[in-house]
This record gives sequence, structure tokens and C-alpha cells, in this order.
Amino acid sequence: MSKIKILPEILSNKIAAGEVVERPASVVKELVENSLDAGSTRIIIEVGKGGRGFIRVSDNGSGMNRDDALLAMERYGTSKIYDDRDLFSINTLGFRGEALPSIASVAKFTLVTRDSTSETGTEINIEGGKIKKVSQRGAPIGTMVAIRQLFYNTPARRKFLKTINTEMGHVVETTASMALGRPDVHFELNHDNRTVKNWSKTQNAINRTVDVLGRAVINDLYPVEKKSGDLTLSGWISSPVNSRSTNKGIYVFVNGRFVRDRIIQHALFEGYGQRLMKGRFPLAVLYLNLPFDQVDVNVHPTKSEVRFARHREIHDVVKETVLEVVNRIDRSKWLSNDIKGNEKTDKPQAVSESLPEYETFKKACSHSVRGNRGNSTFSFQSRLHDKKKKHAKPGDKRQESIISKTSGIDTPLISPDRPHASDHQPVKEKTGIFSDLMIIGQIHNTYIICEYGEGLVVVDQHAAHERIVYEQLRQRSDGLANVSQKLIIPETFDLGYREAEIIEKMIPDLLKLGLEIESFGGSTYIIKAVPALLAEREIKPVVIEIIENMTSTGFSPGIEKTMDECVILMACHSAIRAGQSLSIEQMKDLMKQLDRCENPSHCPHGRPIWIHWTSKSLEKLFKRII
Repeated sequence: MSKIKILPEILSNKIAAGEVVERPASVVKELVENSLDAGSTRIIIEVGKGGRGFIRVSDNGSGMNRDDALLAMERYGTSKIYDDRDLFSINTLGFRGEALPSIASVAKFTLVTRDSTSETGTEINIEGGKIKKVSQRGAPIGTMVAIRQLFYNTPARRKFLKTINTEMGHVVETTASMALGRPDVHFELNHDNRTVKNWSKTQNAINRTVDVLGRAVINDLYPVEKKSGDLTLSGWISSPVNSRSTNKGIYVFVNGRFVRDRIIQHALFEGYGQRLMKGRFPLAVLYLNLPFDQVDVNVHPTKSEVRFARHREIHDVVKETVLEVVNRIDRSKWLSNDIKGNEKTDKPQAVSESLPEYETFKKACSHSVRGNRGNSTFSFQSRLHDKKKKHAKPGDKRQESIISKTSGIDTPLISPDRPHASDHQPVKEKTGIFSDLMIIGQIHNTYIICEYGEGLVVVDQHAAHERIVYEQLRQRSDGLANVSQKLIIPETFDLGYREAEIIEKMIPDLLKLGLEIESFGGSTYIIKAVPALLAEREIKPVVIEIIENMTSTGFSPGIEKTMDECVILMACHSAIRAGQSLSIEQMKDLMKQLDRCENPSHCPHGRPIWIHWTSKSLEKLFKRII
């Protein structure tokens, strides 16, 4: 008996469906791409129960006559490829002949279509790959495909479908990406008889971009235009200040096809250079057009990946074009963020020799002899403080008080009018390790330089304050007093379908942190109160970043790790920034609060808060000893 067998056509179609149809969103993608290739200017997508119940895509494209409709249901039936040249120069979105029969093999399938040469339409009903009925019926010019009970005959695949909200979220994202690629087409998306998205066609692509990305980014998108030989690059990118924690705001289209391409994404990041913090992603909508024979789209069953014949040239064009645009953007838009603190610096040689544990450092500090300081050190401190006061700007008063307002309610308000301790006398604190250090000053408005009996200590002011705020927020979320501040003017913000579902579950947990959010109708929400620690900060970017992170990682109410990530984000946004000038009094208050922390050595992200060199290490660096 032969071991090799020819698979039945229905079974082979099911195997093909496993490659093409991963979930309901995959069906939507295949059907909409066929509609676009048919020249449609209006596409209506209707979904029931996230695609588990039904999927219906209707268009006003060219449609098909009876014979073509029947041939389209045959495996490898296609109107887009006729010979080898077509295969390696694909200029359409849909080209895999098995898409329709593959979908029909794992669902209950109905096709209604009519072209301009036919007086009546053709209806084809298929169940599990078997044609049940072919009939004539009245229909407008165009095509309607309805899918019911997806994977009904492959229960092993159906059980891997996610929740209705998760699957619908993928459908929305898929539709949005295709709508971005074709602003000249009207897209309407309905879920359970409710309109979720309605993108009217427009001749100006920026209008569709704003509709998809949100109105909040309209003033922070910059055009990208470049022509290099037969390559054309266009689109928009955001300034570095408007970055996100995931890459979901990056859309790349190659010859009109939405793809996830590592080469272009890497080039995009290279163009931003060090202006983007690690782990941050810009907003970008890029359209790359090149000869069809220079790109292979037949490398992935879902056509989500491509291969370029001249990948190095494409990488360089994208990188250089983005770099030119970013260089033109006003630097003031992002200098207020952590960009300065993200620049690479060489690690001092002495650091690797002595990074003691906190207890070792604490012991060394406790044996230090304080009070016998050289006058030169304190005169430098005095000159530094006098210089800051001399060059203070009118808006500096708010900056002077930011530590006290964002790091603890019991901290006394620091004001420029408050008398400072004598610059020529060391300030002795009753207890503490960091508060006992003698502050020399700041370097690059980012690091606080301190002296102690056994050497030199450098403190990262942002990391230190981040740890302080984090521990205070954690204490309040763990059952201590919940201190909120009502907003005089509540802030509203809009979310996508998936994000709205997640925030509904998060509202009770966020309230424990002092963040009061309520639904404002549809996918719009309103922020009514914020934690006192965030009173001086813009709250909307914090909330949006929290939701984006939860969308990418998943969220379940009450999960400790998930809420801890929220606290970390809130602490990061509320902490003083690298590049922010601090007075001596503010530095002292920061050190006092660091002493109260349970873990004063690392920020919530794991970065060190302080480093130190012993006197011996310094003497070795200067070759005083060998």
C-alpha cells in the first residue's frame, strides 16, 4: 500500500486556510483587499460578535458575472496572475488564488455579485467547501461576501479564538491600516449593528491620517517627501516628544500594501537617532513606492512581509529623509523631555572598580567625619547658587517648588523667597545617609555631585525622584490615604476600540491611585481627578501611555504586576527631569526624601540612582598611587 497520498481538495483548502485565515481579522483583510482591487470607492464591513458570529463585506466595485464568480471559488482561480512575469511583478493587493476557497472551506460562505454586463446578480452558497446552491438574484453592481460560523468545521482552530473584544480589536486595527493606505475610499465598520468607524473618502491624505491616529496629533505631524531615482517616499512623522511605548503608531505602506518591515522600521529609528529614548516609538505613516519587480510580496501567506531587491538603498533613503525632517523640527518641542538624559556617555573607569551595595556605602558614610570642609568647596557652592539666582527667569518660581509638590505632601514648600542656610556652613541633619552628604552642586543640570568622608557620590536626580514618587504612590495604592486633586477643568481623551475595553476594567484600580476617570460617551473618557503627586504634570499623556502599555501586554483587574507598571509610568512622568536646574535647597530636600525610601539604590526601571568613587579610586585615576 502506497504511503504517499493525494489530499482531497477540501482538506488541502483547510490547510491553506490555516496559513491565510488566522482569525476574523484575516478574513476581513482578504475580502477588503479584493474589494480594493476591484476598484471600489465605498466598502462596508459588518461584524457580529467580533467575527465569531458573522463577517460581511460589501463594495461597489466592478463585480463579476456568473462564470467568473464560479471560477473564483476554484482553487488557484485568479484574475491577477497569468504568467511568470505577473508573479514577480505583482501590482495588486490580493493575488493568492486560494484565499476565497480557503475561507469558504472553514465557514458557511455566501457570495453575491454582479458586473455591469449582467442584468441580474449571482449568488453562491458554500458550506465547508462544498457548493450548496447557485442562483440568480437582484443585486447592485459590486460584490458582497458573507461569512458565518468561522471555523465551525475545524473546532481545534475555533477554540483558539480570543474573546469578542480582542478579536474585534484586531478587526478595527486591520481596517484602520487599510483605510490609511487608501484615503480615496470610504470605509465603514459596524459591530453588532453599531457603527464603530466611519472614514469618509478624502483627496488629502493628511485628513485620513488624522482621522486614524487621532486629532490630538494634528499639530505634531511633519511631512516626509523624497524622490530618489525610481523610489518615492512620502508620509508624515511626529516629533520625538510625541512618542509612544509601542510601535502600533507606525504604519508602513509599500506600493499601497500595509506591511511590517524591519528594514524600514530600523531606518526610521536610525533617522531619529538619539532623540528617541530607549523603548519609545514615534508616530509615522510612510508610503514607499518603487517598481513592482523590485519588491517580492510572495514571502508570507498573509502578505504582511516583503523582500526588497535593493534593501540597503531603501534603508538609506528612509533614514536620511527622516533625519532631514527631524533636524528641521523645532528642538524646543522635545528638549523639555528626557532626551538630554538619554545621550550616551562613557562610564568612568572607577565605577567598575567600586559599586558597593547600599549597606557598604551606608557604613562608609556613618564613619565619615563631617564638618571639616574646605572653604574652597563651599565658596564654589555659594558661587553656583548665586549664579542661579542671578540668571533666574520669571517662570523659575514654579520650577523651584516642583519637588515639594510632586514628591510628598509633608515636604515643606521650597520657595525662592525662603532664606537658605549659610553657604559657608555645613548643614547637619539629625539622621540620614544621603541627607548627610555635602552637596557641591549640579553637573549638566542632571547629576548632583556630593562629597563624603571616603570619596565622591554622584546622584541621578531623575532616577532618585522617580524612586521617591514610586514608593509614595505604592504606599497609597496599598491602602494608605488616597490623596487626589480635583481638576478645575476636566480633561477628555479618545481611545480606540480595544483601549476603551481595557480602561473600563482599569477604572477601579486607577481610582486607588487617585486617578479618577469616567466614561463620557462612546470611546471618549474624562479625567476628573489626579493624584496629588501629578498635580503639576500633564495627565493626559500619562493616561494614554498606561492604556497603550496595558493594550500591548494584556490586563486583568487586580493583577499586581500590571498595576505596578502603571505606578512606574506615573512616577516617571511626575519625576523631575534630566536637564532641570535645581537650587541647593531643592537638592537637599531630594536627599532627605531619598533617605526615606526602602530601596534608595535603584529607580523602578532598575537603573542605578547613585554611583560613588572612594578616595583611593580617585587617587589611582590621578596616578597619586599605583
